[in-house]
Amino acid sequence: MRLLVLAFVTVLAAASAALAAPTCNDVSGRTVRCGTPGAMPVGWTPPPEVLAARPATEPGPSARQLFALVCFLGGLVTLFALLPDFEDGRGGGWDRQEGDDP
Repeated sequence: MRLLVLAFVTVLAAASAALAAPTCNDVSGRTVRCGTPGAMPVGWTPPPEVLAARPATEPGPSARQLFALVCFLGGLVTLFALLPDFEDGRGGGWDRQEGDDP
């Protein structure tokens, strides 16, 4: 069994990572696929004034998305609160164990 685990770890460690294709930017600084119309050459970066103006034009999450996020997190916290106690009042645990007898 140990030999199988060792062989598996060796194969995973020896495998080369896949390299991703390069990304390109368009004139406004958005990431686009290279070779599409409007894509600038690989490595090109937009001027600083374009980068400074970009976050102001990007839309943020809508009120509906924020409400849905708050509802999801509230429901998750509610489910955690509804979990049963894992200790009884005396701190003895769920059931009796060996050596618990007086």
